[in-house]
Amino acid sequence: MKTSPSPASVTAGLLAAAIALTVPLAADPAQASPAAVTVRPAGGPEPVWETEAEEAAHAEVRGPAQQKCTTSTGPYQREAEKHLGLRVDGKQSPSDCEAIADFQRRHEIEPDQGYAGLYTHRAIMWEQALAAGSRIKGCPDTKGVVVCIDKNRQILWVENAGRVVVKPVPARTGKPGYQTRSGWFKIYKREKKFWSTQFDGPMPFAQFFSGGQALHGSYRPIFEDPGSHGCVNLRYDDAKALWGKLRMNDAVYVWGTRTEG
Repeated sequence: MKTSPSPASVTAGLLAAAIALTVPLAADPAQASPAAVTVRPAGGPEPVWETEAEEAAHAEVRGPAQQKCTTSTGPYQREAEKHLGLRVDGKQSPSDCEAIADFQRRHEIEPDQGYAGLYTHRAIMWEQALAAGSRIKGCPDTKGVVVCIDKNRQILWVENAGRVVVKPVPARTGKPGYQTRSGWFKIYKREKKFWSTQFDGPMPFAQFFSGGQALHGSYRPIFEDPGSHGCVNLRYDDAKALWGKLRMNDAVYVWGTRTEG
């Protein structure tokens, strides 16, 4: 025989349902606002910032991937259009924005909104240097190995007797007040797992050439600001590859001026 619920049990059930509706659901990380999401560079260990100010500056320019395309025309619009084979008119269009944003995603440039700014300009200069191949200019010919560091284009390559033996890679040199010194130097110290006590951070594959200034790997996206404290930052894999190519007393030549954002 079917039994009807008692008035007391019905009342208890309704009360429980009412209470459940007043209790907020647990936050879903996927629905969190962009400000609540910490974006980390892809691959490698957690990034280590040299100062709190650098971490704050990094947070201001990074955001969620694949953001909405911007309608704004960037200062390097024409350069981006020409490099990407677009119509060169110096004006942002939806198709321009999509192409530039795709380029930015390939190079881990954020925000990837299609704005042709300084970070995009740096990536373009690197690709153009790669395309130049053995015709790349700027480093004096020598009889031996020389590490060529162009602060204008924020790139590094290696020559041996004037022949390119390590293709250009993107680099990040010193910011204002901490400029990477220009001139001729020699690698005088190499330490694969160096830890900076001054800035309390790792400098993997460190190769020192001028006082405390060294070539070394970085876990930050390479094209972004701010610059370094004088070292020449490289992508981790590039620094690792360079470690196997260079030796003590190899020459280092640095020239130019870093453009700041």
